[in-house]
Amino acid sequence: MLRPVLDSDNSVLPAGAEPLWRVSTGSAAVLGLRPAALDAPPTTAYLMLGERCSADCAFCAQARTSDARADQLSRVNWPAFSPDETVQAIAAAAERGDIRRACFQVTQSPGSHRMAQQAVAALAQVGGVPICVSIGVSDLQEIEALLSVGAQRVTIALDAATPELHARIKGGSWERSWRLLRAAAGHFPGQIATHLIAGLGETEEELLNLAQTLLRMRVHIGLFAFTPVPGTHLADGQAPGLESYRRVQAGLWLLKEGLSVVDAWLFSGGRLMDYGATGDALAVWLAGGEAFRTAGCLDCNRPYYNERPSGPMYNYPRPLMAQEADREIACLLHSLEM
Repeated sequence: MLRPVLDSDNSVLPAGAEPLWRVSTGSAAVLGLRPAALDAPPTTAYLMLGERCSADCAFCAQARTSDARADQLSRVNWPAFSPDETVQAIAAAAERGDIRRACFQVTQSPGSHRMAQQAVAALAQVGGVPICVSIGVSDLQEIEALLSVGAQRVTIALDAATPELHARIKGGSWERSWRLLRAAAGHFPGQIATHLIAGLGETEEELLNLAQTLLRMRVHIGLFAFTPVPGTHLADGQAPGLESYRRVQAGLWLLKEGLSVVDAWLFSGGRLMDYGATGDALAVWLAGGEAFRTAGCLDCNRPYYNERPSGPMYNYPRPLMAQEADREIACLLHSLEM
């Protein structure tokens, strides 16, 4: 059994020690690095690089002024392991078919870009899985450097759906992030992704209009539900209403599948009222419940990143059972008063 390098108290490494990779608890269990009971195993190896972030996003456990644990991101704990152990464990899990993708979450901290490039290169040599990197970048050269050493995709996270929310919750310039995202999408078509968080104060119309624009730019979208995390500035916030999140989920899925466009939909006060289709047509389109599964890169299922195992289930990390799909579709149609 491979052992974590850090003790449970997350003590600081000695000066000059090899930087560690943090691995989400679920990923660590699938990789055989640490035992844990799983009812929905992750199909992606979720990895985190860097120390406490220099950015100060109000929702993030890794934010500069957050009081959350150093090994936490969203609801998930991330124990630390040596890079060599982790790479070999991912390679073995990929060969077994247990892991089909790897995703690095990189904090903004000293040396984080160099560390990310080294980590991607090390995993690309032996890992046998597509690699995604979510990282703050300042120019196209930093993106190209990651792609050149083996990353399949680089994520520039917008998170907030409007410039006003971005300024209040993330700080910095929305316009600068948007310009870079557009430029990256043009230079590296199909290799750029972003994150959108529902429930930060945007309307459904604002988020879905943005999603449509991003998809037309060939930017992949990872959709998250805002999750209040103790120790963050938004710890006392509220997760989005499940009915609202379902309307956004279904809308995003219809856009991705090319089944409809935002221009055909009806909104009232920013709330989605009508997809421009009958209830019967929607039920056929949404049959099976794929729209309600985790939205992100292929094989990204993020089990319980936004929800407790007891529910409510914002993002299903597995195929829905028939009764679950029927229930979610019925609830969605009811919320549209169809």
